[in-house]
Amino acid sequence: MTFDRRFILKSGLAVASTSLFGTGRAFAAGPNVPAALAAAAKKEGQINVIALPRDWANWGVTMDRFQALYGVKLDSANPDGSSAEELQAIRSLKNQQRAPDVVDVGPAFAISGTKEKLYAPYKVATWNEIPDDVKHKDGFWYGDYYGVTSFAVNKSVVKNVPQTWADLKKPEYKGMIALNGNPLAAGAAIGAVYAAALANGGSFDNINPGIEFFGELAKLGNLNPAAATPASLVAGQTPIALNWDYLSLGYKKANEGKVDIDVLVPRDAPPFGNYYCMAISAYAPHPNTAKLWMEYVYSDEGQLAFLGGFAHPIRFNSLVAAGKVPDAVLKTLPPAEAYKNIKFATPDQADKAKKALTDNWPRVVKI
Repeated sequence: MTFDRRFILKSGLAVASTSLFGTGRAFAAGPNVPAALAAAAKKEGQINVIALPRDWANWGVTMDRFQALYGVKLDSANPDGSSAEELQAIRSLKNQQRAPDVVDVGPAFAISGTKEKLYAPYKVATWNEIPDDVKHKDGFWYGDYYGVTSFAVNKSVVKNVPQTWADLKKPEYKGMIALNGNPLAAGAAIGAVYAAALANGGSFDNINPGIEFFGELAKLGNLNPAAATPASLVAGQTPIALNWDYLSLGYKKANEGKVDIDVLVPRDAPPFGNYYCMAISAYAPHPNTAKLWMEYVYSDEGQLAFLGGFAHPIRFNSLVAAGKVPDAVLKTLPPAEAYKNIKFATPDQADKAKKALTDNWPRVVKI
């Protein structure tokens, strides 16, 4: 149940990269890093990244800025690659200069890669601001950004924007509610069912109340059988789309001045989120540059850059509490309060949820 970058990019749903600092505005000085580490990285002269699309989560801005700050070359391989392909690249290219220095993978692959001893431990300066449930205690991997389930609502069709999961049962939303894909396979749809479970007496260990909730929506006629897409949301065919917030916010921005789209995180349950993890390869050909990359990505500047692509940095709550997120950026997002109690399922819990969906969704949800 991870973000599927390759599917989203090939489906034309990627979020455009933008700079938080505005067009033509110069960056301030870069974050403080140990001088010895920066010097060692510059001597190595290069970093190899993999599976980082330029138009996903603002990686293009991050990669360009890193090169400009530290005077190293960045080689980006297989930008649309999967987590499995990233791990295979470490295995097959070990001890080669073109091998990946760092990877950005889903939690299950972060765990399996650690067990396989594919990663090298390293703790960044901001380690203590990374929540414990999204990092390995010894620093073999840690979350870098996340998204949560949201409602994207076409206000030209929906006159009263639903604020909670309970609201979705109202008769006025007949035929309006759609998932982004089939929850038996699509991560965004699985996330929506999980989020509904948390709002209806379920838990990370019990997704069944979410399945039952969608079964009720189907009986009421509120659940639209079509998969929500940017085009169907904008056209009003699926005017209430249940999707990751970073995608929904991207659709909103792309259609400003054309269609009024509201994006909100339902307020009757803790937000359900999913995240990606970054790790240094145990066989990194440029180990010091890899460490410098990690320091940059987890610095204030590196974390804030994710918001330019509407992904939430893993340190988001700490940055908000410290007043480090610009007001102009906060205004482009749902209220920060909606993300305050963010929690994540473990890979084992996610696997259990997938089995429950396979067993029960076809039987309970009839559309």
